Order: sequence, then C-alpha cells, then structure tokens
Amino acid sequence: MDSLHERAADNLRFIRDAVARAGEFTAVPGWGGVAMGATALVTAAVSGPPRDDFQWVEIWLVDAVVAFTIGLASIVRKAGRSGMPLAGPAARRFMLAFAPPLVAGALLTVVFIAEGLTPRLPGVWLLLYGAGVSSGGALSVRIVPLLGAACMLAGVAAFASPVAWGHLYLATGFGLCHIVGGFIIARKYGG
Repeated sequence: MDSLHERAADNLRFIRDAVARAGEFTAVPGWGGVAMGATALVTAAVSGPPRDDFQWVEIWLVDAVVAFTIGLASIVRKAGRSGMPLAGPAARRFMLAFAPPLVAGALLTVVFIAEGLTPRLPGVWLLLYGAGVSSGGALSVRIVPLLGAACMLAGVAAFASPVAWGHLYLATGFGLCHIVGGFIIARKYGG
C-alpha cells in the first residue's frame, strides 16, 4: 500500500513539474513597461541625434540602467502579487531566452564605439533587444513577442534611414512600443 501512495505522490510531482514547465511567464510588467517607455522618450529628447562621442552613449546607458531598474522592480512586484516564483521554471526559461541577445548587444556596443560606428548603435540596440523580447516573449503572453518584433522593425528602419534619425527610432522602439505594449499588458494581464 505504501508503494502505491509513493507512486501516486511521484506521479503528482511529475504532473506539477510538467505544468510548471509549460506555464507562461506572466510577470512581464505592464505599467512598468509604460514607465520604461516614458524614460526612453525623455532620453531621446535629451540625447538628440546619434553622434560619434561617448557622451551620447552615456545618456542612453543611464536610461538603460533606469529602465532595467524599473522593469526589474515591476517584475518582482507583479510576480509577488500573482504568486509566480521568480526562481521557477517559467521565469528561468524566459531569462535564458531573453539574456543572450542583450549580452550580444552589450558586446557589439563596445565594438561599434571602438570602430567609430557609434551613430549606428540605435539599429544594433533595437534589433538585439527586440530579438531578446521576441525570444523570451515566446514563453509569455501574446503581446510580448509582438513588442519584440516591433522593436526589431524599428532597428531595421534605423539601419535603412539616415543616421540622424536614430534617436527617433529609439524613441519609437524603446519609447512608444513599450508604452503601447505596457498599456495592453496592464489592461489584459494585470499591472
């Protein structure tokens, strides 16, 4: 009789783990995304068109740190409210899909600065951030991969357009897309 109970307990554990592995990462922040988008709009206005100096990059790096902080705090708050474990399988899979393109973007930023290609960074940043959001978003709610695709399109447009428009594409991808996507997430999937 004990072996039957043990087998049943093992089966239940297996089912729970399978359901957890199949679960979506739903702690993507809606209102946090709106706030992140607002900071990008301010940063685009402050930075102006891309130029080949480190001050322009610094302005955007400061915004990246601010946006990352807002996003992380929003994810932690939303996960806490919904009871989603941030160390759970869904969150781990999301991060494993999201992080590699961001690391590639950071490395390419260093290369582009060293090669005097700083004005072309908007295309790089938008393409790789969009790739990360799309990849991670495949494990999340439907709007997230669409947000990533929109950022990627803005990156393609930044490469195809005059360099002087780069900050406008950053405002579109990091700003407007986050605001619209964040609002949809907040309304349909909670804060």
